[in-house]
Amino acid sequence: MQKINKGPQPASLTAWKRAHPSGNYKQLTEVERQDIRHTCSQEQFYLCAYCCQQISGQQADTMNEHIEARRLAPERSLDFSNIVASCTTPHQCDAAHGSQQLPLTPLMDACETELRFKLSGRVEGLTERASDMIQVLNLGSNEASNKALVEKRKQLAAALLWESGVDPEDSLEDDDLIQLVIDDLTEPEDGKLKPFAPVVVNILQHWLSAPL
Repeated sequence: MQKINKGPQPASLTAWKRAHPSGNYKQLTEVERQDIRHTCSQEQFYLCAYCCQQISGQQADTMNEHIEARRLAPERSLDFSNIVASCTTPHQCDAAHGSQQLPLTPLMDACETELRFKLSGRVEGLTERASDMIQVLNLGSNEASNKALVEKRKQLAAALLWESGVDPEDSLEDDDLIQLVIDDLTEPEDGKLKPFAPVVVNILQHWLSAPL
């Protein structure tokens, strides 16, 4: 997971809220919804806020996701700082979240340090709230919970490591080289990060912090 830094809301949303001071998200037209979707996707370098697979920013595969669910906080339904772009994969991310509380979110710095991704494709929470978030969003703590995501993460993470000149079966001992790979994976190309790049960065950072 990557920390998301929210920026200004789209101009169309500002105008709509000004014209509808008592409005809510359900009343938006597709014009405003698409502008939100596009702006959130840009902020996230076209990666799902939760699983970090690639999204296009279009309705076909991208959902405007309320971190604090509309049912729990209806007054925040038009709060752009509460909206991120999620994939539309069944049974995970937005589809799994529903109206459940998220104790750890991609708006928190800790989302990058309280999760540990593994080359097996699994993810584990290093804190209770991280473990709870993984369960709520069905992010694949084991194959039984979300085999498709675990396998996709395993394959694409390995491919990214090979592409960066790293053998996934042989953890590096050269800290400078690991840091160079991390720097490369965190640098967007044409405004986009590679699918699951934050996952690989997380794996490499744990290699850096591993005791000698």
